[in-house]
Amino acid sequence: MVALPLRSLPKLHLNAEWRQALQLLACSPRGATEDVLVLGHSVSPETLAKLTLAGLAELATETLRVEDGTFTIERLRITDAGRRAIGGRSK
Repeated sequence: MVALPLRSLPKLHLNAEWRQALQLLACSPRGATEDVLVLGHSVSPETLAKLTLAGLAELATETLRVEDGTFTIERLRITDAGRRAIGGRSK
């Protein structure tokens, strides 16, 4: 998947759902799972996909090893472009 650079997009207007999702991700240093965003905060899966395609969020995969096995956890994280889009500072 290739993210579009923010400056190549036409003037970006964040709707309320995009802004809410980005603000939630900005407050979560490790990111958030899709289930937390969709079920816990009513963000649509389509919005998460669009934020990722626009380069405002990215998917990070983490492997967790415990006694009973190995689990893969996928978290969405805000990108520097996403922080700029909501008026925050880049890391």
